[in-house]
Amino acid sequence: MSAAQAPRLALLGNPNCGKTALFNLLTGHRQKVANYAGVTVERKQGWLTTPQGRRAQLLDLPGTYSLDPLSQDEQVTRDVVQGRLAGEARPDLLVCVVDATHLQLNLRLVLEAQALGLPMVLVLNMADVAQSQGMRIDTARLAAELGMPVVLAVSVQKDGARALLEQLDALFTQGLAAPLPAAADAGVVDPVALNQRVRELLALTLQAPAKRWGLSDRIDRFALHPLWGMVLLALLLLFMFQAVFAWAAWPMDAIEAGIGWVGEQVATRMSDGPLRSLLVDGVIAGVGGVLVFLPQILILFIFIFLLEDSGYLPRAAFLMDRAMGSVGLSGRSFIPLLSSFACAVPGIMATRTITHWRDRWLTILVAPLMTCSARLPVYALLIGAFIPQRTVGGLFNLQGLVLFALYVMGIVSAMLVAYVVSRRSGKGQPTPLLMELPAYRWPSARNIARGLWERGLIFVRRVGGIILALMVLLWFLSSYPAAPEGFTGAAVAHSFAGRLGGVLEPLFAPLGFDWRIVVALIPAMAAREVVVAALGTVYALSAQGEQVHEALGALIAEQWTLPTALALLVWFVYAPQCVATLAAVRRETGHWRHALGVAAYLFALAYLMAWITYRVAGAWGAT
Repeated sequence: MSAAQAPRLALLGNPNCGKTALFNLLTGHRQKVANYAGVTVERKQGWLTTPQGRRAQLLDLPGTYSLDPLSQDEQVTRDVVQGRLAGEARPDLLVCVVDATHLQLNLRLVLEAQALGLPMVLVLNMADVAQSQGMRIDTARLAAELGMPVVLAVSVQKDGARALLEQLDALFTQGLAAPLPAAADAGVVDPVALNQRVRELLALTLQAPAKRWGLSDRIDRFALHPLWGMVLLALLLLFMFQAVFAWAAWPMDAIEAGIGWVGEQVATRMSDGPLRSLLVDGVIAGVGGVLVFLPQILILFIFIFLLEDSGYLPRAAFLMDRAMGSVGLSGRSFIPLLSSFACAVPGIMATRTITHWRDRWLTILVAPLMTCSARLPVYALLIGAFIPQRTVGGLFNLQGLVLFALYVMGIVSAMLVAYVVSRRSGKGQPTPLLMELPAYRWPSARNIARGLWERGLIFVRRVGGIILALMVLLWFLSSYPAAPEGFTGAAVAHSFAGRLGGVLEPLFAPLGFDWRIVVALIPAMAAREVVVAALGTVYALSAQGEQVHEALGALIAEQWTLPTALALLVWFVYAPQCVATLAAVRRETGHWRHALGVAAYLFALAYLMAWITYRVAGAWGAT
């Protein structure tokens, strides 16, 4: 069956109903992610195969509580199901996914969607959790009342979508009815009548025990406590940063040894010349210097996926709501800002769920201050070179504590920036956070493994793409023109890169940065982690004799002062974000002036804080 002939299905549901987990289960790796035409909302589409071998296109629509939209995400969902979005065909079948443990809230959207005139299937997801809570749902009666098939699903289990796939086979066999045209106000239902209908459906189909303190409620008495909940959140974050250093040590050593062996083999088997220099000093030293930090990035994502899959993240947002509101941020800002710890680009894109422009712009403004995973290679290099490996208080790793302090510095700075900007603007009040807290559940090993695989591929492709290209370019700029005979000093100082670094060095000298550091900072605007590879390339070309083969960390520890290293660490807490992040700001705001404004204020903050750090560390006698 061709793509044009295949049925087109769309997943519709509330946020946190397990819709995306079901999408991943149904499509596996047969999916692609892009943006809808004309907007920046993410579009996930894949292919599913039924037990009888039929194939269908599956679209994962952004989560929404209603077809009366408040945000751009919700508007796109409404427009797609109504066939009003340019370049996007209307679905042939709606697969409505609901959280079986929260039917009262989820069924509202199902009833709204019925007015669209599309064939529908209702999926009661998290059926295992509902059963463990003593709930009994009469699916046959619910199907009769709604006039659509109803199936159970557990999206975190391997065969958790079997009943849905079999139901799709039955629907494809009998043929999908042609969808009715959607009225202009389709999906908008009188709220009083809608609530009454939901109550009637629950009375007819649901048997639930009297309200009691379940496991999630008992955990939340501690996890959501105003004091102890914040202590728990801080300890979880501290443990996460400790693990990033402690657990990644041996795989990083193995990767570093492997890269060093490859470099030695190439160097010994090739005669001296530009090609060997390109491969050893440009490609292997550059790309390998970044690839070695892959274990730390994956460990960070393991913790993020565990917190997300267990249901803890919405609770962290709830805990932070009051603190964020006190500085002028919306409670809805927490999830985008948390996403920015992985990468600021999806974090900025996630601000689409924030209703009011003031709250959204303020979140975009401070999102780059969250410490993204691209900073980890820089932090790891400098911390490993200048911070001793020792235990503090018999429990904490000193290097992990420094990393935690850098994350805290970014968070505190973001809160201060938000406070100052919100007070100066003086417009409006932050929007209260209204969200559903899902039940705690065991994280799915399959979902975590798939997420790690995808993140690992993204990082490796980035290393093999933009980073490789930048390293080759930097190698060329650092190698040519070659220094003439009799030239004293490092040969790279005579190159294009060395000359550019020399021109800019007076600007950065007050921060303790020499021309080599300045050269490495330039390509970092394309990708932060490039600075490690750039330093490796510059120092490999400028070092003498055996220094070329020494670890970069040992080399900079010998040549830099501690105030310089601390200033560079602080610089990267605030430094202007990579080009991809600035482009995301441009797409989300619609104006380059917003992106340039973000870059300007971050550069000013980075310069000021690095200058203060360098001066204070020097005054305290750090060397």
